[in-house]
Amino acid sequence: MDFDVILNELSLQNPAPNEAIARQWMSNFISTIKAIKDRGIKVSLRTKDDFHTTLLAPNYPLRRWLNDKEVDQIERGFIKTLATKSPFSTDLINSAILNIENNIGLSEFCYQGEQVIGLGVAHILDTISVSLLSDEKWNCRYVNLEFRRIDEDGELIDEVVKIVHASCKEHIQKHSEWFKYRIRTTVLDGLDIWNLREDLFPNLVFCDDVYKQVQSLNSGNPILRQVIKRLFEMEETCKNWTDGVFDMDSLPCKVSPESDSRLKRLKKELTFKCPDGNERVFSLHVRMTPGAWRLHFSVDLGPGKIIIGYIGLKIM
Repeated sequence: MDFDVILNELSLQNPAPNEAIARQWMSNFISTIKAIKDRGIKVSLRTKDDFHTTLLAPNYPLRRWLNDKEVDQIERGFIKTLATKSPFSTDLINSAILNIENNIGLSEFCYQGEQVIGLGVAHILDTISVSLLSDEKWNCRYVNLEFRRIDEDGELIDEVVKIVHASCKEHIQKHSEWFKYRIRTTVLDGLDIWNLREDLFPNLVFCDDVYKQVQSLNSGNPILRQVIKRLFEMEETCKNWTDGVFDMDSLPCKVSPESDSRLKRLKKELTFKCPDGNERVFSLHVRMTPGAWRLHFSVDLGPGKIIIGYIGLKIM
């Protein structure tokens, strides 16, 4: 299985004080990547800049490390053969990533008040980010980012997103279930979502119209991973919703109902026929980026079940 791993460029900001510590950082970093590859995963490391130009310590760039006889030959060989891609957007048809790289879009990701790119790319691609353990703040399995964006209505959306992260092999080991989930749910396109829906999302009920809506999502469509992520979030929420009314805060993403004005104006467009034969108005929805995508759902069936009525661009 091929896997994009995103390097957190903030972990490269401050070089090590000397070459010995830089070697320790690299040994630890290699152990982290090897722990991923040991799962049968073919790693492609995406970086902001050419990884080989990284300054590890004063007057000690990665290219010098590669020729340093004090560095284990196997470690040097590992980095020489590691597939890397820079900038992050290389080979990706994804305007959101290009916009973040060039700081020209209507969204940004920040970590502790500082704008970031790599960690944001990891969120968009729904993949893991890795860091050199150059600071204790990177000694964590998850990183919380502030995600700010202006939607198509000019509304400022501000939310916190959680990024899967690792800076040592122990973190990778503790992400075992996440890797199993990603390998198990390697959905190639929208048709896979539909054809595998009963296996992947046993607690979600899909309206027939959803088939037509998702079949256009091919493997190169940047929204595909976000759709899959939202569906799995809803599936997980269903498992935990055993009684009572639905709690909109139980989903890790923002849930919004349609405004009264839109419900009156677009009632017909927001009404979908469900598998039980009933027609329902789907007001509740979550957003997906890039673009003005929405996933409309209903909780009318009660605990443990969510009906998916619409997946696509904002209904106008």
